[in-house]
Amino acid sequence: MMITPPPGTYHAYLFDCDGTVVDSMPLHYVAWRHTLREWGCELPEDLFYAWGGRPVADIIASLNDQNGLTMPIAQVMRHREELFQQMLPRLQTVPETLEHIHDAHGRLPFAVVSGSTRESVTASLRTIGLLDKFDVLVCAGDYSRPKPDPDGFLLAAARLGVAPEHCLVFEDTEMGIQAATAAGMKSVRIPQRRTPTTPPTC
Repeated sequence: MMITPPPGTYHAYLFDCDGTVVDSMPLHYVAWRHTLREWGCELPEDLFYAWGGRPVADIIASLNDQNGLTMPIAQVMRHREELFQQMLPRLQTVPETLEHIHDAHGRLPFAVVSGSTRESVTASLRTIGLLDKFDVLVCAGDYSRPKPDPDGFLLAAARLGVAPEHCLVFEDTEMGIQAATAAGMKSVRIPQRRTPTTPPTC
């Protein structure tokens, strides 16, 4: 059954990527867990989901601070991304979001607003065959303050040429919902999935 958006007049849809368009969060968690193990660091699953929407570099920096570690951010990012890329063939779409994409595509412009790298977002959307549905991609590095700050959503709205109050945001995380609200946008909360998965063979 399609999730009903809040009442309003919408001229654009803005989507988070991981966990909202692409059912990728379990795979990202596996990649995180196996990457961090090399440095004797753990990322509890509940914390991983609570931090959903934060850029990868920010997460590594926070883990360093919390654990008294000096993990090299660029190296950890690269290894984590390599493991995730190996698992791309397992990706699936999020059905609740896919219904809205099919229903509104061609009538409204779409943007993705993600804390993940452009490489990761592009690869994920290409894998599930939806990359060409989006007019704008706003990814880590495109804006200075991550969710729950509204910068990413406001940038996407500006690039689409749509006023924030006429944008509807689809998100699976609390920080994403907070960012949408701070941007003056209404939002749809997509249920989170925590499907058990296995690591890549490497």
